[in-house]
Amino acid sequence: MAGLVRKSFDSPEEVRPFEEGKGRLELVNVGAGPVGRATFEPGWKWSKHVKPIAGTDSCEASHAGYVVSGRIKVVMNDGEEAEFGPGDYMICPPGHDAWVVGDAPCVFIDWQGFADYAKR
Repeated sequence: MAGLVRKSFDSPEEVRPFEEGKGRLELVNVGAGPVGRATFEPGWKWSKHVKPIAGTDSCEASHAGYVVSGRIKVVMNDGEEAEFGPGDYMICPPGHDAWVVGDAPCVFIDWQGFADYAKR
């Protein structure tokens, strides 16, 4: 069994900016893989600010995460949709678009889907 591990998003091991300065992904690496904190700025939309990096028609990452602040709307390829806000835990399978709702940044912690997210 490993000992205690301490990582801080205040000094991430990697930072990946989104297109047009609409936010960034900060990653810390832990034994089970990377954990990410994404800051999606107002006006951010996956299909506009990450799609050019990913090169796929929709987000193909599977997310398991927690919304710290702000709001985000997710629309699945099949039309299912939901909006998430502070305190919400989200499970989101591949095949979706998403965007910030409102005028505040959305900060999202993800334990599953950010290993290759917005990776150039």
